Amino acid sequence: MRRPTPIKPGPGQESVWDYPRPPRLETSTASIQVVLGGVTIASTTRSWRVLETSHPPTYYLPREAFVDGSLREAEGSSFCEWKGRADYVDVVGGQQVAPRAAWTYLRPTGGFADLAGTIALMPAAMDRCVVDGEVVVPQEGGFYGGWITSNVVGPFKGSKNSWGW
Repeated sequence: MRRPTPIKPGPGQESVWDYPRPPRLETSTASIQVVLGGVTIASTTRSWRVLETSHPPTYYLPREAFVDGSLREAEGSSFCEWKGRADYVDVVGGQQVAPRAAWTYLRPTGGFADLAGTIALMPAAMDRCVVDGEVVVPQEGGFYGGWITSNVVGPFKGSKNSWGW
């Protein structure tokens, strides 16, 4: 499949087509809140973004950003060619459980060492994820954990017919 035509970013925006491959890791001071089951389960102004060509950023939050009892180990793992082995985590908020809706790299590869033990979430499985006051739009497709805000433009991997990008 042919690469799609990138949307031209406006002032203050980033194009996911300017993100590198292999991906880049950067720190973020954005204010982030995560709500599940009507409860704010995470809040931080210290996180990391993974930026990869054609993908909206995936945010990784420190474990201490989460309220006690909101994370529990789950069965299963997967492998990322860039970051290594990911272990799954169930997310709990109020009376709601989002099974395997988060993941962590306990021993990530060298370039992603700062992610060790941090938590990434599937925004579609949460009530809402918020970055600097803006509610995130989940990346399409159910496989990727990208967080779409108004400051990133696509088109984004995960949408229909994007498999070959």
